[in-house]
Amino acid sequence: MQQHTIQANATLRDALGKLNALPGGSMTLFALTNDGRVCGTVTDGDLRRALLAGCSLESPVSLAMHRNFRSLGHGRAADDVDTLRTCRRSGIALVPRLDADGRLDEIIDLNRTHTRLPLSAILMAGGKGERLRPLTSNCPKPLLEIDGKAIIDYNIEALARCGISDITVTTRYLAERIHAHFSRPVAGVSVRCVEETEPLGTIGSVTLVDLPDTGDTLVMNSDLLTTISFEELYLKHRDSGADITIAAIPYQVTVPFAILTLQDDMVRGIKEKPSYSHYANAGIYIFSNRVLRTLQPGRRTDAPDLIAETIARGGRVAYYVIKGTWLDVGSPTDFRQAGELMRHHRNLTSNN
Repeated sequence: MQQHTIQANATLRDALGKLNALPGGSMTLFALTNDGRVCGTVTDGDLRRALLAGCSLESPVSLAMHRNFRSLGHGRAADDVDTLRTCRRSGIALVPRLDADGRLDEIIDLNRTHTRLPLSAILMAGGKGERLRPLTSNCPKPLLEIDGKAIIDYNIEALARCGISDITVTTRYLAERIHAHFSRPVAGVSVRCVEETEPLGTIGSVTLVDLPDTGDTLVMNSDLLTTISFEELYLKHRDSGADITIAAIPYQVTVPFAILTLQDDMVRGIKEKPSYSHYANAGIYIFSNRVLRTLQPGRRTDAPDLIAETIARGGRVAYYVIKGTWLDVGSPTDFRQAGELMRHHRNLTSNN
């Protein structure tokens, strides 16, 4: 953090030197008082404006710094999401987190960390991936590589960009391979693994994870490729006051026949090959920990069962429609399509 700080009584010349020494990217300094409190921010634009206004290179940084800067404190983590979202949209790259005394505790680089979602995450990785055999005969499906990277790592990286570092992977089939894969950090995150000793369904293995009484947890299948906005999913969950929020994908069904509309034993209309739109479960959820803690240890439970039980108890279940890519890599055709998709994304990124 020291490379991004400067004393408020230092000179503009000192500030220019410090900015020039930065490796590039986020060119911002945080001005400090004598007792270490952050009192402003300084960019090269601030320095140019100060010099044009008549300051000299020997003038103090306090004459050039921007005093009305955005920062994070130690209040509600949910509020940080809104502040960081505003900063990102305003083109602010570095956001300081201050302690109770106003001293610099952390600098968040929004070029690397998109946001800071107050969520834990659990990725389900226990399935056998039988439809993908022989590819999964000796390799668990989440570790199959697409464009040179394990499927599950795409999801770990996406979660890390959202500031989620409390990540657990539940395993069963070829569990030792997944545990070995995560013996070292991925995207800077030390991922924990827990193994099912017996099949627990699509949500039952959550009982193997020590969850706090309060807060929320993102639960998702580990073998998905998606560009879902976890931030928007979280905001929908938070703002709706939901107990569960389900990520959904639009799914259209076309009937290849003319369908009759019936009433009182009579035909009231006919529709030629009608299409019906639905929303399908995408295998990505945010659950209140309070709901997850109702799961019974050792009992096989699928996510739809827990959702139905929550609705029956009068719980609030919301949905969020994914606006980007979503692909369940469940068959050889899906696997080939996923490879083409990721190569396309990589080419777009490199060309930009």
